[in-house]
Amino acid sequence: MVDLGPILGDLAAESQSLDEVVARPEVSWETPTPAEGWAIRHQIAHLAWTDAKSLMSVRTPDKFPDEVKAALLAGEDYVGQGALEEAEKPRDQLLAEWRAGRAALAEALAEAPAGAKFPWYGPPMSAASMVTARLMETWAHAQDVFDALKLDREPSPGIRHIARFGVRTRDFAFAVHSLAPPVEEFRVELRAPDGELWTYGPEDAAQRVTGSALDFCYLVTQRRHPADTDLAARGVDAEKWLEIAQAFAGPPGNGRKAGQFA
Repeated sequence: MVDLGPILGDLAAESQSLDEVVARPEVSWETPTPAEGWAIRHQIAHLAWTDAKSLMSVRTPDKFPDEVKAALLAGEDYVGQGALEEAEKPRDQLLAEWRAGRAALAEALAEAPAGAKFPWYGPPMSAASMVTARLMETWAHAQDVFDALKLDREPSPGIRHIARFGVRTRDFAFAVHSLAPPVEEFRVELRAPDGELWTYGPEDAAQRVTGSALDFCYLVTQRRHPADTDLAARGVDAEKWLEIAQAFAGPPGNGRKAGQFA
């Protein structure tokens, strides 16, 4: 059984790091971010909205089928529309709701029964998967804010969970592009910020991806174009994966343009 404590701790730290930036009075929430059409307020609104949906899944799973129906009826704009609606709230209200919502979700997940599965817009998620998904989203949307404000950002310990999540969602990335997932496993070797080597998959796999863990996290969250990372692939399917990698749910993302952050 997975100990949620460390992952919840990393999620809290990631959230607090972003909170400290967006709460600064001199930071305008109208500042455009690399996500087209989204200012900083939309990034926070999206996180608050998704935390609320996650909390619904954990605390009132019987209500989630209606939520899924609403999402299907609304189509691909459902998540984006949720962010737009939340972003209409006053800054102080939205910030307070984000803080309260993420705290409530962390508490609910920490108290979740062992082995519980929670409904989602795709397959049901374990508590560990949901925490990791929230960590990934928080880290990725925080990157948009840091990029918008041109602030340096130190890699956090939480990227280890994001890297592992990115490896595990390989087949999803192929499927969301209507491609058959590769039959064989890949070998993935990532160099952590402290120099440690993180490895996934069989050592003798024919197809491989290597590079820095930070760039891999940028890639699977589509915060950097593949050409702007140090990642290298060996094998046709591995090369394709670098083009389409996506760890977040939903339709294929637009990613970022090559050289956008050069």
